Parts: sequence; structure tokens; C-alpha cells
Amino acid sequence: MAHSSKKNAERKMLYTPEQLRRRNETRWTLVQGLLAPLQFLVFAISVVFVINYLVNGTGLFEATVSVVIKTFLLFAIMVTGAIWEKVVFGQYLFAEAFFWEDAVSMIVIALHSAYLLALIFGFLTPTGQMWLALAAYAAYVINAAQFLIKMGAARRAQSDNATMESGLLGVAD
Repeated sequence: MAHSSKKNAERKMLYTPEQLRRRNETRWTLVQGLLAPLQFLVFAISVVFVINYLVNGTGLFEATVSVVIKTFLLFAIMVTGAIWEKVVFGQYLFAEAFFWEDAVSMIVIALHSAYLLALIFGFLTPTGQMWLALAAYAAYVINAAQFLIKMGAARRAQSDNATMESGLLGVAD
């Protein structure tokens, strides 16, 4: 019975012990840990600028600059995240552990890229560009939630596994 429970706990783990070691040793984990909250901060500020423009018709320059900065931070976190994924899981994107997060990330990148193209080539009016930015931001919020849920589940599984292992060791003693 205890052996079956241990296997279930191991199955829930996001990382194998070797992947966890690589995650903890790579500098890319720190880079991701710094870029993610920075990107969120820029996103939060940008949302205010974008909504201000859409509601009041003022601050187009500020809104545009904020969306461009947010987009370049997104590109930076995606490139460094792909490198992190390669170091930890052995492939640049779509590792089994983060497949769905990476899939939604592609949608987020596509929407942000569409915004840049609309801005550069004037495909949409400024108002249309801001609505496109908000669509990109909505996808970003979904994607960020995916990652937060995944990381929370990983922490719980790691804690449960550690508790189970200490319990099993206590029984064996």
C-alpha cells in the first residue's frame, strides 16, 4: 500500500530529481524569477495607460510605449524561458511538464507580435491597436495564471512527497 502511495506522489511531481537539481543549479531559474515579476509590473502599468487611452482618448504615446516595452519583456522571458526549459528538460519548448503553458504562450506571443505589426504598418487605428493590446494582455493573464497554478501544484506535490518520504522512513526505522 505504501509503495503505491509513493508512486502516486512521484507521478504528481513536476520535476524528476535530476530535473530539480538542474533547475536549482541553472542561472536561468533566477533570470525567470526576475523577469516574470518585472513583466507583470510593466503589464499592470500598461493596462492603466491603455484603458486611459480607450476611455479618455489621451495618453496614446504612453500607452503605445508601455505595450512595446511589455512586448519586448515578453520576448525576453520567452527566449530565456526556452533556454531554461532546454537546461532543465532537454528541449527548448513543449516539454511534457509545460506543454499547455507553452502552447498558450505561443498565442500570447502571436497577439503581441500582431500588435507590433499593426503599430509598425498601421494596420489598425490607434484604438484598434489598443484593443488588440488588451486581447494580448487577456491571453497573457491566462498564461500567467497557468504558470502560477502549475508552480503552486509543484510546490504542494514536492511538499507532499517530502512528507510522505519522511513518514515512510519513520515506519521503516
